[in-house]
Amino acid sequence: MTDRLPHEKGFHVSWDQLHRDARALAWRLQDHGPADTGWRAVVAITRGGMTPAMIVARELDIRIVDTISVKSYNHQTQTEPKVIKSPDMEIIGDGAGVLIVDDLVDTGRTLEVVRKHMPKAHVATVYAKPMGRPMVDTFVTEVSQDTWIFFPWDMALQYVEPYRGK
Repeated sequence: MTDRLPHEKGFHVSWDQLHRDARALAWRLQDHGPADTGWRAVVAITRGGMTPAMIVARELDIRIVDTISVKSYNHQTQTEPKVIKSPDMEIIGDGAGVLIVDDLVDTGRTLEVVRKHMPKAHVATVYAKPMGRPMVDTFVTEVSQDTWIFFPWDMALQYVEPYRGK
């Protein structure tokens, strides 16, 4: 059967799993920061990167946390990505010593825009798909391009009909 429902090729991530994976990301990042000063700041890509960025900042004791927001959808129609909120560039500069954190890299279009603003930053995502992987320096888990990731903030606990049969 080639026609699948979204939940049949889905990767469901619970709050516990996201927390474990974000901590694993922090462990991978702890020795990659500048040797003399460590990571200066974390920039979360809103909105999905905010939770993992907070966890990474806590684990690595990074006190400067900011956000960047890139809009690439108008409702469900994909558009040219554009920055609608930038971090404090006086603090972030060209990104040297800065971690950019997001939940997922899919095609890499968002990160392409973000990297133009902070070309020397280290980009880290919790999850990565093959098309976007070249845009990421560090990630925890790779999933196939056709997998839909269901994040905990997008889900609610409720009864679901069985996949097949009744």
